[in-house]
Amino acid sequence: MIIEQFYDKGLAHGSYVIISNNQAAVIDPARDPKQYYDFVNQHNAKIVCVIETHPHADFVSSHLEIANQTGATIYVSKLLGADYQHQAFDNGDSIQLGNIQLKALNTPGHSPDSICILLVDHSGKQKALFSGDTLFVGDVGRPDLRETTGNISAKREELARAMFHSVHSILKNLDEDVVVYPAHGAGSLCGKNLSTDLSSTIGREIQTNYAFKITNESEFVQSLLEDQPFVPKYFGYDVQLNKTGAPSFEESIKAVPRIAANSPLQSDILLIDTRKQSDFREGHLPNAINLMDGGKFETWLGSIVAPNEPFYLIAENESALESIIRKTAKIGYESFIKGALTTPENLQLTAKSTDYQDFRDNPGSYTIVDIRNIGEINTRRIFPNALEIPLPELRERLNEIPAGKPIMVHCAGGYRSAAGASIIQPFSSELVFDLSDEISKY
Repeated sequence: MIIEQFYDKGLAHGSYVIISNNQAAVIDPARDPKQYYDFVNQHNAKIVCVIETHPHADFVSSHLEIANQTGATIYVSKLLGADYQHQAFDNGDSIQLGNIQLKALNTPGHSPDSICILLVDHSGKQKALFSGDTLFVGDVGRPDLRETTGNISAKREELARAMFHSVHSILKNLDEDVVVYPAHGAGSLCGKNLSTDLSSTIGREIQTNYAFKITNESEFVQSLLEDQPFVPKYFGYDVQLNKTGAPSFEESIKAVPRIAANSPLQSDILLIDTRKQSDFREGHLPNAINLMDGGKFETWLGSIVAPNEPFYLIAENESALESIIRKTAKIGYESFIKGALTTPENLQLTAKSTDYQDFRDNPGSYTIVDIRNIGEINTRRIFPNALEIPLPELRERLNEIPAGKPIMVHCAGGYRSAAGASIIQPFSSELVFDLSDEISKY
């Protein structure tokens, strides 16, 4: 038996291939299925089933594409109401994969249709749990993403109570040496306290995970609902797309319009400039948002840009452009790209350099805009009089930023403040500055 984890750092997403006697199962696959094909071919195996633990909110799955390409059966909970051909996989159901069994456990909490997959070996021993977004290392899935989307919607309080029972009546009763393989690690917005560890055991989680330690249901619900991170704009869209099944990854990539660098662009279409902050400052197009290509590009793109909102995509060269298109497709936004282009020659606008010393000496002379998330702000307010507008809300709340002083934008490390400053500048009569990574000195 082989268990292989595939981890996407950008989305903090873990997917899995299990092989037994040349038969392979893929669990919670990412948008690009090539990595799974390559792996099973290396091991002379055939993909016979694809299992979705729930309709994911934070990435687009390739389950339908894999099934169409390989003839594999898709297994999901009947509660999901999937629009594609599938086999129901719920309590009491099992899949024979070579000489092992994969058993379904209904574990609502993150979503009403969440399942975990218990791997049982040929002797009947419980070996591993593929826990989806139900159980993470150090955390459990947030319960507030299915109030308006999916086949079944549920209030966050209802799902938090369901999670309590999933944890204490189902997961806690598994053998303590069962290895836990979650769908996400630290950095994911599907929970609030995820560990950097990418696997664990049931016994370790019982000892260290707060969700197992809180044995009173009301206290559990209160704790689970507290301090959850923001919900990106794209999450509901991806739930629906995964419920339907996404089109082929490579075909979708090819369909993105590539246009010449100096093509005329529609002025009313959003422009996402993914170049480095220093290059953007030296020259950029009017109304461009400087959302740099980086580790969390996909999440911030889907937090700033709403589903079905068209946008242009700019990158520094052809290689970078193709990479960023693929990242965009991981959240299902490739169809919204109006045109993808490399850096135009005529970049009319520049950004004024920040005088960090002047700001340090005279902070009261600036309107300070803190674009960190609410949880970060509540943990530590860096500038007591700062205007607090998280980056995902900034485009909708620009009218709250007063005139009369130059504007200083900051986040926690510099990545988001580059985007924030570029969002504010076209709509402000004041000079807009970016504190960038200088924030680390405060």
